[in-house]
Amino acid sequence: MNPSPPGLKFAYLCAVINAIIIGFSFLFTKIALEFGTPLDLLTFRFAASFAVMSIPVLLGRVRLNYRGKKFYKLLLLATLYPLSFFTLQSYGLQHATSSEGGILFAFTPILTVLLAFLFLKETTTLLQKLSICLSVGGVLFIFIMKGSRIDWSNMTGIVLLFLSCLVMAGYSVLAKRLLKSFSPAEITYVMLGIAFLFFSAVSLTGHTAAGTLDQLFSPLASGTFIMAVLYLGILSTLVTALSSNYALSKIEASKVSVFSNLSTIVSIAAGAFLLGEDVSLYHIVGSALIIAGVIGTNLLGKKGVKQVPNQAKAG
Repeated sequence: MNPSPPGLKFAYLCAVINAIIIGFSFLFTKIALEFGTPLDLLTFRFAASFAVMSIPVLLGRVRLNYRGKKFYKLLLLATLYPLSFFTLQSYGLQHATSSEGGILFAFTPILTVLLAFLFLKETTTLLQKLSICLSVGGVLFIFIMKGSRIDWSNMTGIVLLFLSCLVMAGYSVLAKRLLKSFSPAEITYVMLGIAFLFFSAVSLTGHTAAGTLDQLFSPLASGTFIMAVLYLGILSTLVTALSSNYALSKIEASKVSVFSNLSTIVSIAAGAFLLGEDVSLYHIVGSALIIAGVIGTNLLGKKGVKQVPNQAKAG
């Protein structure tokens, strides 16, 4: 039996933590949007995440080294996520429902498998493919039983949301490749910095042109909004970016992507415990299918597959 690569168990833990945090993010996003627009929320979200990560960077606790590396590839990565992903998702949800977004996002692992095969030459066994489909099926089962469906007459929203899923899959594949020369911290810091600059510029420009600059900062008078922004910025953006990038540095992109469906289970649990929402039998059945699919994807692969080690030193 081949020994597990160093950090593999922690990588799986990061993938699980990532899904848990994202699962709660829907609740905090809903809270924050009661006080500000989606674009303003993104501005504060990335301002918080970039500011917090800048502290250990400036203090020398996290060392970043971009010298001699192909920095333009990081710019391309940041263009995919978070810029393109959040832009497509935000405009997509203006034309479609959140349920439609959840249904389409469930297909991200399948898109990731396809792109990982094309660009990373990652292969999956038949049992792994079936496990991924089982996990996706669990998410779809929950939404269908809730009465959710896709309105195919609303093609604008559907196309934008599908493109956001494709962008997320592309991010996972490109990040997996770049993690051979960049550390997770180096990738994350550039992502957050570019997103902060972009969304701040767009939001400030829009409010200045409309003469509503005071509305940009007015939500900061609410402690509830600040709490939600800190969760979304620090945990749901900074921590998830670091944990996702670390997991991708140790595990195949196709395996990491399927963990995203666990966030559906967390969202159900959050709604039940924090909002008093009912949990039905179909929630339990769908959750069991999701968990079985995640376990199968990560345990039913080929044995003894040699992983390409990450060449970047930890920051």
